[in-house]
Amino acid sequence: MKPRLEKTSFGSITIDGKKYKHDVLIRLDGKVEKRKKKLSKAIYGSSHMISLDEAKYIYEPGAHRVLIGTGQFDSVKLSPEAEAFFQQMNCQAQLLPTGKALQAWNDAPAGTIGMFHITC
Repeated sequence: MKPRLEKTSFGSITIDGKKYKHDVLIRLDGKVEKRKKKLSKAIYGSSHMISLDEAKYIYEPGAHRVLIGTGQFDSVKLSPEAEAFFQQMNCQAQLLPTGKALQAWNDAPAGTIGMFHITC
């Protein structure tokens, strides 16, 4: 069952009544886990650029779309390598500010992975 995103503010996101105070990744099976932003931070010094390694971690076979909440101020971007990887996997990457990504996630069809940055 796909979890429902309820609200977000700087530093938090509420999913199915539970408040998270860290970036989250929502898997195809609906499992919510902490984002492994160190995969990007190790390369770029910031979690605002998604690296190829993080893209490979985010992706799951069977996903046709990844929805990325880019933060409250739209700070997260895909590296060219991450963008190319998702294209190679035939997985559309959609980036939206996290506040707007909530509704997009709730309306998303099956086969969508979500990654949500909750600060800048």
